[in-house]
Amino acid sequence: MDAVVEKPSLSKAPAQTTLNLSLIQDEIVSTTNAIDVHQLAALAGRIRAAERVFLAGAGRSGLVLRMAAMRLMHLGLTVHVAGDTTTPAIAPGDLLLVASGSGTTSGVVKAAETAIAAGADVAAVTTNTESPLAGLADVLVIIPAAQKTDHGSNLSRQYSGSLFEQSLLLATEAVFQTLWENTDEPAEELWLRHANLE
Repeated sequence: MDAVVEKPSLSKAPAQTTLNLSLIQDEIVSTTNAIDVHQLAALAGRIRAAERVFLAGAGRSGLVLRMAAMRLMHLGLTVHVAGDTTTPAIAPGDLLLVASGSGTTSGVVKAAETAIAAGADVAAVTTNTESPLAGLADVLVIIPAAQKTDHGSNLSRQYSGSLFEQSLLLATEAVFQTLWENTDEPAEELWLRHANLE
């Protein structure tokens, strides 16, 4: 008969959760305060100038970019997520926005290379200035967070790239807010573009 393994008690969970919320908030504030706002402004400008915006990322970074794609669509931009069945070919005048903490994610690097070969521009968000992805970017945003394999990093106590992904969300929201504030469209106008086939 197999031995019964008891799960650890969660009697201290409320106190631990409070501490962990503070830890995560402090790490996010520290990291996002260190993002170069000129890089974010350059990204906003490149998005505004693009004929169409394509977004590509893997895993959780890819999920954050899907959220960014929705916000850009709300602004009335023509936006496509790489890999969707209705995504057309990228072309000159377009922008590919990619994100990879390490800057080495093979599918993301390949997407950037394909975009460049097609004559499009590339904007990249990464932690790694020396990465292949950074080297391909026309516009680069550096988020000074731990990479997902930096276990025990002094940059974050969180697990496997969480701080990069959290900061990526806030960075893309800041870009959206900047773009929106440079229009005269009220929120009610943006809302008309919100999905109604949910």
